[in-house]
Amino acid sequence: MFEAFRKRLGSVLSSRNADETFRKSELGDRVLEALVESDVSVSVAERISEITEKTAEKAGGKITQSQMFSLVKRSVKSVFDAVEPAVDIMSPQKKPYIVMFLGVNGGGKTTTIAKLAAYLKRNGSRVVISASDTFRAGAIDQLIHWTSEIGIELIKHDKGSDPSAVAFDAINHATARKMDYVLIDTAGRMQNNKNLVEEMKKIKRVAKPDLTLLILDAMIGQDALSQGKTFMGDIGFDGLVITKLDTDAKGGLLISLCYELKKPVYFIGTGQKVDDIMEFDSKWYLDRLFPESS
Repeated sequence: MFEAFRKRLGSVLSSRNADETFRKSELGDRVLEALVESDVSVSVAERISEITEKTAEKAGGKITQSQMFSLVKRSVKSVFDAVEPAVDIMSPQKKPYIVMFLGVNGGGKTTTIAKLAAYLKRNGSRVVISASDTFRAGAIDQLIHWTSEIGIELIKHDKGSDPSAVAFDAINHATARKMDYVLIDTAGRMQNNKNLVEEMKKIKRVAKPDLTLLILDAMIGQDALSQGKTFMGDIGFDGLVITKLDTDAKGGLLISLCYELKKPVYFIGTGQKVDDIMEFDSKWYLDRLFPESS
């Protein structure tokens, strides 16, 4: 995981031995180049480069190879430290706790909702899923398959039904049975589809979710950042779920997303199986980007 990121930063040091030093300006330029080539957006890479240069300046303007990775790691860590903290979704303050999911078709949204439902169930919670993507019959069929496999309740209506009505019924179902979570699937927003945007706004008004999460596909690189900005402007959300992170060799996308969107990452997808989901931990992420630094 993130092999390209480590290789690219390592190449910055390829002509150096452990005792040689970098000048501040040289270090900044090389870090900037390495980050941009690792799927970090230019504006974010410039900011991290500036932080790295300032830190190097405090050390006398030069740093050794052995200090390099730790220095850049601290600079990247400052990006995550500036993001608003995530809500503890595993210890909700109310029941049912309502989570609404946004995302485009093909990004792994419906499968990720099923993964999260299974994850919550393994942690002892009672979950119901609202099949509020009534735009595609395939989305409903997909949830029927997943909920049957993992033993989770599903509230669904026919294709073309009012998505808000499905969410309303799911919330009433969970409330009456004192269930812990309602997870609301929604139609994958397509570019310039105003009807779907209005549909999701209506679901949000009716369901009054406690948390709205945007699901983004790590495989699409900087297009994920563009999607995030669009959803933020059109609907708004509280946090991110990143799918297919196990296939993201470049590794820099999460840095850009957190810096630009200022929203925390809640969960990441790490494989194809239903159990391949985990709560995001920035330390875990940084340790894999910079495995040899301290």
